[in-house]
Amino acid sequence: MFDSYNENTLQYYPEKCINCLMCTQVCPHGVFTGGGEHVELKRPSSCMECGACAMNCPVQAIEVQSGVGCAWAMIRAALRGKDMDSADCCCNGDSC
Repeated sequence: MFDSYNENTLQYYPEKCINCLMCTQVCPHGVFTGGGEHVELKRPSSCMECGACAMNCPVQAIEVQSGVGCAWAMIRAALRGKDMDSADCCCNGDSC
């Protein structure tokens, strides 16, 4: 079973990275940081799977299933006293 507290769907392929630093600029949690020849994956467990990094990467060096860790779904589950991994996302990925 997928555990959204300890796992995420973030995949980073440094061999594709052109070091444009877009991911470091759009990530709200500082998951990526600048490196020598390519960006470094600094804090992968901090990824909330918003998908901003993948959408802004010009060479598809980053993949993430946005919406899996949808903040709205997690808040909704918490308010209803349900398991956060069982909550459905009602925003269809538009505002995740």
